[in-house]
Amino acid sequence: MRFSLYSRPGCGLCEEMLSDLAALPATRGIPVDVIDVDLEVDTRARYGHKIPVLLFAGELVCHGRLDPEEVDKALSFHRRPV
Repeated sequence: MRFSLYSRPGCGLCEEMLSDLAALPATRGIPVDVIDVDLEVDTRARYGHKIPVLLFAGELVCHGRLDPEEVDKALSFHRRPV
C-alpha cells in the first residue's frame, strides 16, 4: 500500500504536505507517489481545485493541509487484522 499525492509543479502547499507527511513517524517506509494533477483530464477535473490531495490505498485521506489524525485513521484501518 502507498500514498498518492495529487500535486502541481510549484505548489507550495503540496510541498508542505509532502514534507509534513514525511515527518510523521507512522508513515516512514510507506512510498508516496507524487502525481501531477494536470496530466489527465479526469484527475484535473476531480482534484484540480483541491490540491494537494492525499490518498492512501486509493482512498481520500485529506486535502489542502495534512491532517495527521486522518492519516492515522487511514493507516489503522488498513493495518487492522482481517
